[in-house]
Order: sequence, then structure tokens, then C-alpha cells
Amino acid sequence: MSLLMPLPEQAIMARREELIARLRAILPAANVIADETARRAYECDALVMYRALPLVVALPETVAQVSAIMALAQEMSVKVVPRGAGTSLSGGALPLEDGILLGMSKFNRILEVDFENRCARVQPGVQNLAISKAVEYAGFYYAPDPSSQIACTIGGNVGENAGGVHCLKYGLTTNNILGLEMVLMGGEVLRLGGKHLDSELYDLMGLMTGSEGLLGVVTEVTVRLLQKPVSARGLLLAFPTVEAGARCVGAIIAHGIIPGGLEMMDAATIGAVENFQPCGYPLDAGAIVIVELDGTPAEVDHLVAVVESIARDEGATQTRVSQNEAERLRFWAGRKNAFPAVSCIGPDYLCMDGTIPRGRLPEVLTRMDGLAKFHGLRVANVFHAGDGNLHPLILYDASKEGDIERAEKLGADILRLCVEVGGVLTGEHGVGVEKRDLMGEMFDETDLAQQQRVKCAFDPQHRLNPGKVFPTLHRCAELGMMHVQSGKLPFPELPRF
Repeated sequence: MSLLMPLPEQAIMARREELIARLRAILPAANVIADETARRAYECDALVMYRALPLVVALPETVAQVSAIMALAQEMSVKVVPRGAGTSLSGGALPLEDGILLGMSKFNRILEVDFENRCARVQPGVQNLAISKAVEYAGFYYAPDPSSQIACTIGGNVGENAGGVHCLKYGLTTNNILGLEMVLMGGEVLRLGGKHLDSELYDLMGLMTGSEGLLGVVTEVTVRLLQKPVSARGLLLAFPTVEAGARCVGAIIAHGIIPGGLEMMDAATIGAVENFQPCGYPLDAGAIVIVELDGTPAEVDHLVAVVESIARDEGATQTRVSQNEAERLRFWAGRKNAFPAVSCIGPDYLCMDGTIPRGRLPEVLTRMDGLAKFHGLRVANVFHAGDGNLHPLILYDASKEGDIERAEKLGADILRLCVEVGGVLTGEHGVGVEKRDLMGEMFDETDLAQQQRVKCAFDPQHRLNPGKVFPTLHRCAELGMMHVQSGKLPFPELPRF
């Protein structure tokens, strides 16, 4: 019998008790969470719009335990949802009511720091910022820095190919990892890459990075370490409108300058940030652009002068240059706290994630404003302007009838707009359940079928994080793969709170 098949309630309960007993034979009893109240802590990730109570939560501490759990899940035909810190904004870690929630939080050790090869081996539950903290004494750091870096973990960063404010110059997660250890469905342990810069043959690490937990469970990551720049300075540029700020962003890149960071916020976000954590942002600005330039002191001084000149030509009403490290960090503090700050101006918000060509920024921001007015909602904008990665925050009130549906429709329209102008559905948050049903806006059936062939190669029974990414799940035999009978499995409506 299988948890995937309809069973009488008594049989389901018996199967669940058997599963819990066998998990407790693999893990310490405290690491198997079966109590309903305790499981509530895992019912959603940072996309709180959708919630589901996991069948059981398992918290392994060793690779052998992960392997044994994955083998057990395959034997009993039970689904598995991997989870890191639960900071996913796309519902990537949304649990299943008939599946194991596999929490990797106890994999929290930095295993090795190797300055000679400029890398570190870390477990997936290590927090992003903890890596930089561990190596800063030697003048090194880990480049990808999502806004949630104080909480998000490296395993989740790999799953979503996370970025951050410095990814314009230094790349996303995929550009900053050298090796992976993963456990596949069934328990097989797979090692990819290592400490060397390049790997031979197929780029399987590139395939795994951003695979959103559909192909395997990450148990170790080898990350690249970079030396801190000799000098870094920040510029705070104020503009009367978001369109003017967007034009400045395009002009900076067009001049051949690639800043360490290039971010933008609109008036709504500026006001929220100043109320939440004052950073000295000008409250009369329609938008601000934060620029960070790094390199040798002479290079940075020259680029600061060039960027100031560009900003004035594009209509900047104010330009400020950081005079010390504390001021540079203060410029960034507001940007790093923008998401929690926005909660001060609305009871709920939906954080979107789409990417567009930089040259279309002014047009898209204007059209987004029109879409927000059409749906009767407000949008606060904060985004990685340098690489066109938008993060519109749709403000709504979950207690108000119809607001959730309006927020979802506005979010879908914004993502359709991104695709229309030559962009993509996601830059770093992933597809998850949030954008799953919009995949057809970007990919046709042939594209989606080829992607699902990869899923079938690693997980032919569709046990690992099912219900994410693909709007319609094709069984493997339908795609010319083996193990599963042909047909389609439409996904049910997502459970809302």
C-alpha cells in the first residue's frame, strides 16, 4: 500500500504510525516531530499565504541518517519536502499533508576553511552570513548576500540559486560554489565538483543549483571565498521619480561601470524604511538609487566622480558619498531591512520576483503602477536595479474579503509583464508554488516536457518535493522514461490560511 493511494482512514493512521516508528529507529526520538502543535511551526515558509500541516517532521544530523530516511521514503512510497530555514518567498518549502518534512537545520557546521584554495566546506544548515563572519579575520568573505542572509541557509541558497545586493558584480550562488554533496531519492549519496575551479563533462552542479529540492537533498556545499576589496564606497542618489532613477541605472551600466551593488527603492519603501530603521534617506525623493563601487582607492575615487556626474545628468536632486565605513553600511542598512520595514505600511504583503532587461525598467515601473491601480492595491518597489531583478511588494489585507485574490492576480499580471518585455518569471526566489501555474507564460509544452525529463531521471516516482515548479505533472512513461505509468496529475488547489 502507498500513501499516494486512497486508503481508509484507519489504514492511513496505521501507515503513519509505522512511518513514525521507523523514523524513530533512524533518528533520536526528539528529532521526529509527530505532535500536531509542534508540526505547526513547519506549516509554511516565508510565503505565508499558503499553509499545510506536514505528515511528520524529521530532523537528521548526519548524511547516513538522511540517506536512511530517503531510502525509507522510497520503500514506503512517501513524499519528501526538504527545508532549510524556511525563508523561501515562493513556497518552495511548503509541506505536504502526506509527506515527510525533512528539516536540515541541524546540519549547521563549517567543516573546513581552506584559504590556500580560497574555499570552505559547509553543511547546508549554516547561515549565509555565518560564512563571512567566520573568515573575515583573514580578509575574506562569501559574496552572495540575500537580504535574509542573517537567517537563510546555504542549502536553501543552492536550492533557489539565491543572489543579493552584490550579485551584479560577483554573481549568484551558482557562480560561487565549487562542490556539492547530495542524497538522491532512494538514499544514494552523490558528490559533484570539489575544491577545483572547473569540473569536467556535464555541469551537474549547475543543474542542481536552482533545482528547488526536486532532484536531491543537499548535505554539503563547497563555497568560493573572495578577498575583501581594498576600498569600497557607497553613493546615495535621490531622484524626483522612479523613472528618472531607472534611467540613471541604465546610464551607469551603459558607461561600462559594473558596481559592486546597484539598488533602487521608491517613495513608499523609503518612507517605510525611515520609520522602521532611520538611515538618513531623503523623504522628499520619488526614488533613491544606492551604488557601491569597490576596487583600489584610485579606481574607486575615479568611479565615484563619474557616477556622480551621470546622476546629475539624469536629474538627481541629491548625491551623497559615504565618507567612512559606518556611513557606507548605513546606506545599505535600509535596503537590507526593506522587507520587514514594509510591514509597517500594510498588514500583509506579497513579495514578487521577476527579472527584466535593464533598458525596460522605466517602462515596466510605469506599467506596474497602472496595474496596481487597476487591481485597487498599492505596490512598494525595492529591487536589484543593476541586473533588472524586480521585487515589487504588493500590499494587501488578508482579513479583507477578496484582497488575497486581488494580490495574486496583480502578482500574476506583473510577472506576465516581465515575460512580455523579454524577461523571466524569477531571478532568485524560485518558482515554488507561487509561480508554478505561470510557467506556461514562459515555456511551451515541449520546454516543460524536457525539463520534466530531468526530474524523471533523478526522481522517477515523483516523491521529492512534488507540486512545485511544474503546472501539470507528466508521468515519466509519458515522456519516454521508465517506472511510472502514463497520464497526467493535475495539482489540487493550494491550501490557504
